[in-house]
Amino acid sequence: MLNLLGIVGTNSDHSTNRRLLQFIQKHFADQANIEIFEIKDLPAFNKPKDRKGPVEVQQLADKIIAADGVIISTPEYNHSVPAILKSTLEWLSYTTQPLIDKPVMITGASYGKLGSSRAQSHLRQILDAPELKARIMPSSEFLVGYSLQAFDENGHLNDANKIEELEGIFHDFTQFVEITNQLVSKNHSYKKVQRFSWEDN
Repeated sequence: MLNLLGIVGTNSDHSTNRRLLQFIQKHFADQANIEIFEIKDLPAFNKPKDRKGPVEVQQLADKIIAADGVIISTPEYNHSVPAILKSTLEWLSYTTQPLIDKPVMITGASYGKLGSSRAQSHLRQILDAPELKARIMPSSEFLVGYSLQAFDENGHLNDANKIEELEGIFHDFTQFVEITNQLVSKNHSYKKVQRFSWEDN
């Protein structure tokens, strides 16, 4: 069974993205062990000279390394991802770079109609940066719009069509994880620490 890490991409205490990951965790419990990680208490990125992150960041990095794949669920703030998620990714890219070659699935929920589509697009661009270089599952976009009304009191998605859509995407992701990790393992000696955009900034 796959071991996946779900990252709540916000510091909101009442996030529907957290509810979405909790639903995914329960709904696919027979297919994967999914641990949910909160980034809301991580300190803001401050570019330390020794390139070492605080303990909380290293704990996240260790969990990413140990996981077969990662699911990031992001809301949309001003057409982009929340500052806390951007800060977290900056920590990871500047320190141990655990997302290099890691299979990643992106999901998102938002209060509005578009369901974080622009934030997801921006997140794909960020994760493709040389110091992150995640293996992002292509041709997939799971969006939950009007997310305050999307879940029942038990945290289940109300829309059966949305559940069916999610099941298809999750099935694709499990295959993507297995294939990607097989390819990466055959080229395991190729992984390099990337040092580009931080050097002269």
